[in-house]
Amino acid sequence: MANLIGSSFAGSELSGAIFDQTVLEKADFREAQNYRIDPELNRIKGARFDLDGLPGLLGKYGIKIG
Repeated sequence: MANLIGSSFAGSELSGAIFDQTVLEKADFREAQNYRIDPELNRIKGARFDLDGLPGLLGKYGIKIG
């Protein structure tokens, strides 16, 4: 488990990054690319995301966005 409260990933390329049991509360993912974060396995309360990042949060559910 990693504690990344308030971290900024803004503008980061996150291909291959694995977030598992991570505390991402108040983290900034705006303009970050290619991330996959399972909201059921990670704490993301107050984290910031762009609308373009929704597939990285909802991909496991097979939801089509766009």
